[in-house]
Order: sequence, then structure tokens, then C-alpha cells
Amino acid sequence: MQTVTMYTTAVCPYCLRAKQLLKARGVQAIEEIRVDLDPGLRTQMMERTGRRTVPQIYIGSTHVGGYDDLAALDAQGQLLPLLG
Repeated sequence: MQTVTMYTTAVCPYCLRAKQLLKARGVQAIEEIRVDLDPGLRTQMMERTGRRTVPQIYIGSTHVGGYDDLAALDAQGQLLPLLG
């Protein structure tokens, strides 16, 4: 199974939904990078993804995007193969 990394904040409903969906698909551990605790991490996220909003999700080295992107991948049957 690929490593899942997610840029998050403490009070983000879309972050919670993304975590629930990933766990429902068998992901045991998610590496969370809390951008609300360190402004430098938000800057890093924006440079890495080109986006300002959370969550920003990586599966392995693939940038999936946010929750809507993750849910769309799942609906198209492409999430499980990406998770490996």
C-alpha cells in the first residue's frame, strides 16, 4: 500500500471526510502535516501543490488534490489501484 500524506488543519470538515474515505479503502496510516500549527508548512504546501486550501492529498508521489478530487477518483474506480 502506498504512503498517504495529507496537509490538514484541526477544524477542516473536508480533511475529516478524506480521512474517513481513505480508511474505508484500507489505508491504515495517514501522515498528516498540520499547516495550522506552522505557517511555514502552509507555504511549503502552496509551493508543492500550487493550491491554498486543505486537504491536499498525496498518494505516494502522486498529488491527488483535495477531498473532491479524492472522492471523484474513488467514484471512477481509480482510487484503489492508486493506493496499490
